[in-house]
Amino acid sequence: MRRKKKQQRLIAAAIALVVIIAAFFALRLTSSRQTAKSQTTTVTVGSIGPDVQVWQHIAKSSQAKKLGLKIKVKAFTDGPSLLRATSDGSISVSAFASWAYLEAYNKSKSNTGQQVALATTYLEPMGIYSSKYKKLSDLLKGATIALANNAANEARGLLLLQSAGLIKLKKNFDSASGNTNDIVSNPKKFKFKLIDDTTGPRIIKSVDAVLIGNTIALAGNLNVLKDSLYHEKIDQSTKNNINVLATAKKNKNNAAYKKLGKLYHNKQIQKWIAKKYSGTKVEVNKPVSYLTD
Repeated sequence: MRRKKKQQRLIAAAIALVVIIAAFFALRLTSSRQTAKSQTTTVTVGSIGPDVQVWQHIAKSSQAKKLGLKIKVKAFTDGPSLLRATSDGSISVSAFASWAYLEAYNKSKSNTGQQVALATTYLEPMGIYSSKYKKLSDLLKGATIALANNAANEARGLLLLQSAGLIKLKKNFDSASGNTNDIVSNPKKFKFKLIDDTTGPRIIKSVDAVLIGNTIALAGNLNVLKDSLYHEKIDQSTKNNINVLATAKKNKNNAAYKKLGKLYHNKQIQKWIAKKYSGTKVEVNKPVSYLTD
C-alpha cells in the first residue's frame, strides 16, 4: 500500500512538473511574441506608378519582417500631392522623387515643409518618345514637344534635348530649375508644351514628341530601352536624377525610416526588381552625401 501511494505521489509530482514546464515555455513564448510585436514599427510608404508594386513586394518580404518593419503602401497619382502628404506626416516616407525634384520642392517651401533624403535608390533614364516618328532627325520644323510642368523634370528634359542635339542651353543652366527661357538655340523652332508629367503616355499621340520619366513610362507600358527615340545614358554620374527615399525634415534621424534604404538594397529584392522591370531601374547604393558633394 505504501509503495502504491509513493508511486502515486511520484506520478503526481511528475505531472505537476510537466505542467510547470509547459506553463513556463508558454509564458516565454507569449513574452517573445509580445516583445517581437513591440519591436515591430509600422511605416507608411507613398509612391507612384510601378514603384507602388516595388514597395508592395518589399512590404510582403521576409526581409522586411526581419528588420522589424510593417510597411503600409499608399499609391498616389502625382508627385506634389505625395510630397505634401509626406510633409504633413500622413505618409512616413516617399519613394518616387529624384534628387533634383526633391531639391526643387524644398526651394518652393518654407522651413515647415522641408524634406530630407534618407537613402538613394536607383537611377532610371528619361526618354524622348513619339508615335509619329521613328528617328529624332525626322522631327519637322515647328514640331511640338511636351515637357513636364514641374521644375526638376522640365530642366532634366531640356538637358536631354540638348544631349540629343536638338537645342542648346545657356552655359549656366540650372539643372534643378532651368526652363525653356534658358534655350539659346532652337534651329528647328520647336514648340514646347508643358504637361503634367504623369500624363505623358496618354498624350503621346497628340504631340510630335514627349519626354517621359521611366517610372511614368513603365506605367504606360513603355520600355525606355526599347521604345524611346533617345534616352539618357544609364550612368550613375548623373546624380541629380538619382531617386531617393525622402521624409519630413523633423524625421531625418528616425531609425525605422532609415532601415528602408537598407531594405531596398537587399540582394534578393534587387534581383526581383531587375527581373520585373527589365533592368530599367539601375540600382544606386550611395550615401546621401554623394548627392551633395
